[in-house]
Amino acid sequence: MSFIRTGLREIGLKIRRQKTRMALRHEKRVLQKSEINLGREGCSQAVNFPEVRNEIVALKKLEQEQKEVALRIATIEEGIRKVELQRDQNAKEQNAALTKLEEEKKPVLQRQTEAKAAADLCDRELASVERRLQENDAADRDLLNKLAELQRQTPPPADYEKQMTGISARRVRLPEEKAEVTRARLGAADACRAAREKLGEQETALAAMDKNIAKVREEYEARDRVLNENSRAQQEALKEARGHHQIVEEKKNPAYLNIGRHLASQGIAPPNAPHLLAEVQKHRAAVERHSQHTAELAVLSGQIDKQELRKFYFAGLSVVVLMAIVLVVVFQSPQKREWLPQETDTILSVNLEQLEREDLPKRWRKDQAPDWQNVWAGLIASAQRTPVLNLPRDAVRVTRAMAATDSGTTHEYVLVEARTDVSRVVNSIERDKAFERQTITGLPMWRRPEFALARVGPRTLAIGGENEVASLARVRLGIDPDLKISGPLFDRLQSLKEGTALRLVSREPAKLGQIFSPLFNNELLDNCELFGLSLTLQNPVKARLILQAKSTQAANDLAGRIRNEPQRLLKLADSDLLLYTQPPEVEVQGTNVQLRFDVPENSARLMLQRLAKVTPVAAVAGN
Repeated sequence: MSFIRTGLREIGLKIRRQKTRMALRHEKRVLQKSEINLGREGCSQAVNFPEVRNEIVALKKLEQEQKEVALRIATIEEGIRKVELQRDQNAKEQNAALTKLEEEKKPVLQRQTEAKAAADLCDRELASVERRLQENDAADRDLLNKLAELQRQTPPPADYEKQMTGISARRVRLPEEKAEVTRARLGAADACRAAREKLGEQETALAAMDKNIAKVREEYEARDRVLNENSRAQQEALKEARGHHQIVEEKKNPAYLNIGRHLASQGIAPPNAPHLLAEVQKHRAAVERHSQHTAELAVLSGQIDKQELRKFYFAGLSVVVLMAIVLVVVFQSPQKREWLPQETDTILSVNLEQLEREDLPKRWRKDQAPDWQNVWAGLIASAQRTPVLNLPRDAVRVTRAMAATDSGTTHEYVLVEARTDVSRVVNSIERDKAFERQTITGLPMWRRPEFALARVGPRTLAIGGENEVASLARVRLGIDPDLKISGPLFDRLQSLKEGTALRLVSREPAKLGQIFSPLFNNELLDNCELFGLSLTLQNPVKARLILQAKSTQAANDLAGRIRNEPQRLLKLADSDLLLYTQPPEVEVQGTNVQLRFDVPENSARLMLQRLAKVTPVAAVAGN
């Protein structure tokens, strides 16, 4: 195993070399900055050395260029200030001009409002006169009708002459009233025409003022746009000049660097900043120390046996490849598995957490506690006999798997998933002398008359008859084939949300009536090969139904029949209760037909009672 020590030693040396190289790079950068600072402050001392005469000349040229750039920057900044002042002055003038025009507009707007009110008043008066004329004509027609009706009466009434005289007198007055109203209409029409002309004049004047205001605003805005463009151009020029100034400043760094290195080699410090020389010397010593350490580490690494190092690398690579394979296997394995027998036809999954929290169970438990207790016990079946655990508080889910045989018998497999580890259940049973322990290929099973229990997972218990629990244990150990997680039945169960209170799936929909009380219309079940149902028992109760037909055409036909005749297909068997309050939403995806709908409360209660094989009470049946 010496190659492992060799490899670990080489890795340690590599880490130390990397840390030293990083420290060396940092010290070199800091040393360069220190030398530049020393050269910048020591230019006056450097003029006495002919070795750096070229750097001094280059610095003078760059400083002259910087002065020119600084002058251009000052000119541009002055231009920007002038443009900003012009923009402020333009804004003030615009506000003053618009304020003046708005003040001039107010009297015209007031007159236009008054003219409009006068015109509306004239229109109302003219309409009133027109209505009076129509009433006059209608009264004349009514009198003529009364007169004709009076003349048709045989024998004539006793007061015939009196009625004729009254009608004639009223008809004589009507033309005079009509003439008076006609004269009033002519006057009202003239007044309306005059009012409309005055309103038109005021509107014309108002439009002219609005046009003038818009023109003034446009002139000032155009002037502001020109100033804005000028300011933007000068800002770009200022940015470019400042960038040029910075570039020139950076060009001076090589000259300062050479000057600083020369001064540091000569041991000359600027009188106004003597600490710069000490800083350069300190960083030079640090760079030398790190360089020497790097060389020492390289010598130590060169003395290592290369053959043993290759063995170490090969072993390390093999471990990495093996871990990668293990991780792939782990992540591709199913996160959760039900461990049910392969012959399972139907699965009923009851989410106890949701069943305790949702609205319908709460109301049912409050109003009819004995009836709800019967339904709850029927839904979880033999799981209610689980020792130690208080299922509403300590369990998460009860899964019941049923397999119906041709002879009519049904095998039921029950799994109880607890919230935490079930060790305390196992410890309690171990101490209970009523249970007899039996081992199935190393997996313990405890049994007593008509009841057995086995632990098939950290938080999962198999509950039920002895044969069924033994079958679940053999499936868990891999002795008997299990329900494949990629099979259609398990896929249908997983497609329904785990958070729903109830999930029911079956690959033999026609046999649902044998396992539970009759639930659905046989015509619906006979047209599908796989059946899936989930219920959320909130208010309202929501259902999701997934049906898999034999072909795509059969799925489309089934969806069409459900859309056209929902009251025939979506109702409880042997009952007139419908499964929906509103026609369901129907979606077709290949051979799958998916329905979503709200369930009436009385239908939901009867459905739960039939799933629990509980005879409904008379009140529910009546509803």
